[in-house]
Order: sequence, then structure tokens, then C-alpha cells
Amino acid sequence: MFEKKAITDVPINDLLARRWSGVSYDRERPVEAEKLSACIEAARWSLSCYGAQPWNFIICDRSRDEATWQTALECLAEGNRVWAQNAPVLILAVAVERFKYNGEPNRWAQYDTGAAGISLCLQATELGMMAHQMGGFDADKSGQVFAIPEEHTPMAMIAIGYQTAREDVPEQHRQREFAPRQRDPVNEHFFFGKWGG
Repeated sequence: MFEKKAITDVPINDLLARRWSGVSYDRERPVEAEKLSACIEAARWSLSCYGAQPWNFIICDRSRDEATWQTALECLAEGNRVWAQNAPVLILAVAVERFKYNGEPNRWAQYDTGAAGISLCLQATELGMMAHQMGGFDADKSGQVFAIPEEHTPMAMIAIGYQTAREDVPEQHRQREFAPRQRDPVNEHFFFGKWGG
């Protein structure tokens, strides 16, 4: 596995610097059950408004149920399907749009589902795997094929697995995989005291 650490302006936690969304997965190496369970547990313990845990995750593991995994793959946009076909696990993150305790709309549900998703991805990174969250998928189709109830919103598909060796990265992905990581300057997105300040 090769790393692509973020080049940060100031030092940050090593786990955060190592997390990145690669696309070169080792198709032949499944994710061990205990490591997948640890990723799920990390998402379970994520923060949420009122501790409501307004998320569901549909786990599609090719080594355990190839048909379900194929169903998830077919929900992806073509550009993602090209590389995600090598990821051994696809996970659909779903936001639960109402609070369970009172039935009222939960305007923080999608935010909290994203937090649970990144917790899952960071745990995967810690365990030596790669995780890639994708917005490029058909939310309506995934809602139908996975029988997702109303007032639940499919938010992202997450690919998890082991990265290929540097020399095994497919030619069509080499530029993307080896390009330096980039982010906008801090002052474009972070303001002190007022908007744009």
C-alpha cells in the first residue's frame, strides 16, 4: 500500500492526514469480518443530535453476498462503477429524516449521517484499508432496489477495501492516484467572526 498524506499548513493528526479517497482497489483481497465490524462500530459511536443516530447503512460485501454487492454496484454512476467494481465492500449510507423519539423532522440527520460516514472511513484507514465516499450514484434506484422506507434519504455509497500495490495501479488511474492532494487555501472557507472575515 502506498500513502498519499495531505501536505498541511500546520501539523494535524496522522490518521486524518493519511485518509484519502483512492480508486485502485485490490479485487482479490476481501475485507476481514472483524475489520468490517470495527468500521461499523466506529460509525455506530459517531456524534449525533440528541444521540438520535439518524442513519442506516446497508452493507454489501462481495465475499458474503455477491448478488447484493452487484445490486449496489449497478446503482453507481458509470464513472464510479469503472473503479468501484474492484472494491470488495460497498456500503450505502442512508439518513433517517425524522427523530425516532417524537416523529418530528430532524434537520441535522444528513449532517449526522455524514459524520458517521467519516467515522467509518477513518476506522478503515486506521486498519490499513482505503475508503471512498461517492455522491455519484442513483439515489432513487438504490431506494427501490434496497426497499428503503419513505423519509429515509440515500446519501452516499462508500467503497471499502485494500489498495493495490503502487506498481499494480491500472494505467487509466495512475494520474489520479499519484497526483498530489490539493485543497483550497484556508481563508477561502474559514472565517473569523463574520462571513468573509
